[in-house]
Amino acid sequence: MNLSRRTFLQSTALAAAASAVPIPAHAEPKPLSGAPSPIRLGLASYTFRNFPRTQVIGWMKQLNLTGLNAKDAKDHLPMDPAAEAQAVADYEAAGIHLHAAGTVYFPKDEDDDIRAKFECAKRAGIKVIVAGDPAPTTLPRIEKFVKEYDIRIAIHNHGPEDKIFPSPLDVLKVVGSMDPRLGCCIDVGHCVRAGTDVVEAIHAAGPRLYNMHMKDLTDFSAKESQVAVGQGQMPIHEIFAALIKMNYPGWVDLEYEIHGDDPMPGVTESYAYMRGILAGMGYNPHQEQAL
Repeated sequence: MNLSRRTFLQSTALAAAASAVPIPAHAEPKPLSGAPSPIRLGLASYTFRNFPRTQVIGWMKQLNLTGLNAKDAKDHLPMDPAAEAQAVADYEAAGIHLHAAGTVYFPKDEDDDIRAKFECAKRAGIKVIVAGDPAPTTLPRIEKFVKEYDIRIAIHNHGPEDKIFPSPLDVLKVVGSMDPRLGCCIDVGHCVRAGTDVVEAIHAAGPRLYNMHMKDLTDFSAKESQVAVGQGQMPIHEIFAALIKMNYPGWVDLEYEIHGDDPMPGVTESYAYMRGILAGMGYNPHQEQAL
């Protein structure tokens, strides 16, 4: 049999997707094999930025997801305390765990503005704030709140357009001497567009890696070449292997930024592919290790 690696992985992904389809009552379900997956697949709510919280919850159930990185888009995670409390209650009722907030921006080097973001995370029980492009001069003030609230800051790299943090390596240069709770959210798409090997970046970040944003590109130099995970060149297997080797305790959140008005076909394909990779590595992609 002359079966290419990509064909094999795609067929494995389709098999994993099929295992998520409800089985008719008259059929005998096959038990899933393999050890629980050490990779926890979550969702960046920005993926569903054009849809309200009720739809996000419904789609997460359909996708068999329990981990959410919630952004203040639509009504996903409102800053208003009463509205936020209702959102948190809705997620809890649906069995959804808010593991991160973001991307959150810190445009002001002021205590009141920064404290408001930390208070929002605290009320929701969130222990990681994914931060977008905080100015290096603001980081000492943010560090003060990291220590006060014991909430981690994961600075998100934004590729070559980002004049401050194009690569995770640029984040590490700035936070390396600061409190260890300041670290990285590696966006793999922006990482490769900045010319950084994403696997090397994972190893470089080590214990300062607090979140991952997953996506795929057909051209590592073109932001507009994003596709469903598995259709591009992103080394998903190697990324998962690196995370497993370092016992990464966080989440890998799909951030699907295309087809905002009709995201589910690409989102569904992306999770099927990632679960197929994990199944091919010998893990049960529908059962995650307890951390």
